[in-house]
Amino acid sequence: MITGASRGIGRAIAERFAADGMHVIINYLRNDEAANEAVHAIAAAGGSASLMRFDISSSLAVEEALASWEEAHPDEYIDVLVNNGGIRKDNLMIFMQDEEWQSVIDTSLTPLFYITRRLLKGMVSHRHGRIINMASLSGVKGLPGQTNYSAAKGAMIAATKALAQEVGQRHITVNAICPGFIATDMTKDLNEKELSKNIPCGRFGKPEEVAALASFLAGEDSSYITGQAIQINGGLYT
Repeated sequence: MITGASRGIGRAIAERFAADGMHVIINYLRNDEAANEAVHAIAAAGGSASLMRFDISSSLAVEEALASWEEAHPDEYIDVLVNNGGIRKDNLMIFMQDEEWQSVIDTSLTPLFYITRRLLKGMVSHRHGRIINMASLSGVKGLPGQTNYSAAKGAMIAATKALAQEVGQRHITVNAICPGFIATDMTKDLNEKELSKNIPCGRFGKPEEVAALASFLAGEDSSYITGQAIQINGGLYT
């Protein structure tokens, strides 16, 4: 399952996982057109995917959606979870409104708790699982104008490290990916040409490059890697 996977990095991960032979559950909330397009693209490439529409920021919606899925698939469990869904609402803290702070925390951090808690039950009972939390460069070094987003992603990294210690003996790994500037809808309002001057690799990253890292962390070759926050930023920050 990949949350917020109808576009951008989430969709790239969904396509890569499907190419790896996984059945991918794409979570989304509003954009039916993009979600259906993602499923069709995966099917056209020979992969398998399905949609699960629910609000990741609602504990009740998460419980209802996942309970319904489990009822329909009694002999299966979700063994790979990518907590990817999130939003940005940038502003200087002195001007930041309550809603700008709370909505980012509610959508970019709290769903990690709601969804992971629910799916851990299956992973623990089957003694296998992969949890990948999509953090950010903003959560590692902090970025001006993103105190809300930096707080959410920094907390996600801390939660990753703590949870990895709780479930490691059950053969469940928990890692965070911390992308820098990746060319997606979320960064389309940024000045790519100017910002790229500060990136040693000289460009924004591609969603497919992040997906390749997620693919590795979801596989068996990464079974001894857990509790890590892995940066993928073109050398912008180390």
